[in-house]
Amino acid sequence: MSCIATPDHSFAALQMAWGQSLLAERRLAQRTVEMYQLESRKLARFLTDHWGEIPDLGRLSQLSAADVRAFLAWRRQEGRQTLSNRSVSLALSAIRSFLRFLESRYEVRFACLSLIRGPKTKRPLPKPLSPEDAQAVMQPDEADWQAARDAAVITVLYAMGLRIAEVLALTGGDWPLPEVMRVTGKGRKTRVVPVLPIVREAVGAYLDQVPYEITADGPLFRAARGGPLGPRQVQLRLQALRGQLGLPDHATPHALRHSFATHILAGGADLRSLQALLGHSSLSTTQRYTDVETAQLMRAYAAAHPLG
Repeated sequence: MSCIATPDHSFAALQMAWGQSLLAERRLAQRTVEMYQLESRKLARFLTDHWGEIPDLGRLSQLSAADVRAFLAWRRQEGRQTLSNRSVSLALSAIRSFLRFLESRYEVRFACLSLIRGPKTKRPLPKPLSPEDAQAVMQPDEADWQAARDAAVITVLYAMGLRIAEVLALTGGDWPLPEVMRVTGKGRKTRVVPVLPIVREAVGAYLDQVPYEITADGPLFRAARGGPLGPRQVQLRLQALRGQLGLPDHATPHALRHSFATHILAGGADLRSLQALLGHSSLSTTQRYTDVETAQLMRAYAAAHPLG
């Protein structure tokens, strides 16, 4: 007598399948996936108290707009501090992603999704470094291969406007760097980015000193013990440079991408070209950099005008 396994539709199984999808199919960063899954666990905890039972797929399919609003109200007041509108919006974004995954995978429908509106938030402006500060962090401060590596990574971040994950995804097979490189970013979207001579010089200086063999299918940038360099190590390097050079707190790896965008826009690049270089799906995302330029201009005007 054969036995047919019953599909596991428990909340834990649903969450695990969703997390795997976020990593493998949507290719979200590990940190983003962890944040999303934290919100889904909070939803499970809330609904267990709210409904008096642990939700599974069948019970979740009965989720109403009122239930979601009650969850968001609970999240806003959870803990010692009231959550900001931005944090509540992030929680709602995570729950939307989870429910849409369930719709696509398990043929259920959540009519409540079209009835929920998150709180209004004003997206913060990108915080670039000044051109002088951006160039300062590109200079190795010690004569060893790790300092040369850090300078090369920072140069790629600023000169090409890449995300840190895109830089660390480079392999030995990408060397020598061409004059124009195809970069695969978020959502597996490919874009074309020029490679300036200063980038090839910085990476070449690192490769001349690195004590490990760089293979075609191995990481281009190596950690101290020879493994792949991680984003945390780059973050710590920028943190150290903040203290050494007196840089602002927002001097992070991603701030170098913001600096790339802001500086070439100020130099005369048009928005469509910048959108292509950054790999943004929406032009509205790229338009934030015009707001940065305007804000900087207004600050300079207020400081210089005799009536300011």
